[in-house]
Amino acid sequence: MTDVTAARVDAPGSAATARLLAEAASAVDAPDLVLAVSRNGVRTVHTGGSAEPGPVPRELMGYELGSASKPYAGLLLARLVAQGRVRYADRAADLLAPGFPVHPAVRRITLRHLLTHTSGLPGLPADFYPQAVPRWSTDPYGGYPADRVVRAFLRARPRHRPGTRWHYSNFAVSVLGHTLAAATGTPWEVLLHQQVLAPLGLDATRVRPGPEGADAVGHRRDGTPVPALDTGGFTAAGAVRATPLDLLTFLEAHLDGPDPRDPTLSAALADVRRPLLRRGRRHAHTHTLTWFHHPSPYGPVLFHAGATLGQQAFLGFRPDTGLAVAATATRRVHRADTFVATAYGLLTESP
Repeated sequence: MTDVTAARVDAPGSAATARLLAEAASAVDAPDLVLAVSRNGVRTVHTGGSAEPGPVPRELMGYELGSASKPYAGLLLARLVAQGRVRYADRAADLLAPGFPVHPAVRRITLRHLLTHTSGLPGLPADFYPQAVPRWSTDPYGGYPADRVVRAFLRARPRHRPGTRWHYSNFAVSVLGHTLAAATGTPWEVLLHQQVLAPLGLDATRVRPGPEGADAVGHRRDGTPVPALDTGGFTAAGAVRATPLDLLTFLEAHLDGPDPRDPTLSAALADVRRPLLRRGRRHAHTHTLTWFHHPSPYGPVLFHAGATLGQQAFLGFRPDTGLAVAATATRRVHRADTFVATAYGLLTESP
């Protein structure tokens, strides 16, 4: 690809990190690419891509996070628990529709089950696909609004008993968002801003497209631009948009020590870092409340990736060494894609 690169080095000694990022960027083919690293608060940002840079620097543009939005939902739940407003063991149906008749398995689904993909719900509701398939490459979610997500949950028949199996589910995390909104009497977008975005100073993070020219444009594999993502009723599972610099701020908050000025936020940040469950063959895969949790030569790494119709994102941090990695790209994922592997390598392969 033709690489147009601008590396910002924020402190002496990070020149080596800048070289590492430039080398990593050469492995990723995308119109716009940002690789951002924070080492104990010292930031290095590399931008590049096959497209000509626009008037807004790439690191200041908003990118669609897709499923990398879920750590924000997890931190929100953890903070509401720390405040005593809900409990992890609260049953979602009781909060969302008190007294409504549901299947016994649905009645047993808790907030923890929804967030940790152990609810027994499928990845998406069964009736999602007929309306989504005709517009799969342009707008699969926009025609499935919030009330339909809630109705699908209340009439669901989970595949497995809650808490017994791990199955990744955008459906479940979306239901969590609607449940928290119902439990607090606050719209999800407002709740997320009040409890997570504003306290962390994430002024360039939102759940809707920004002003014209403020957001990165996604692309199909062939380079064709795609419209901004409309998540419909699946907001909590994938609607967050953020600049790479805001992504670093979010990750750095997970690496900081307790803040006596905001004990419930500190408690929530500690809670989402704690290993919670194991899955897979020989229970080899470990998860926290909201992050994938892997070993590395330099201590555990916590991460989450996401993709939309034309963009990708990766968030990760290494608590033992103060390392955080945020990466964004504006090309749809494909089988031979190197984006996630490259970002993951930055997180796990360097001291």
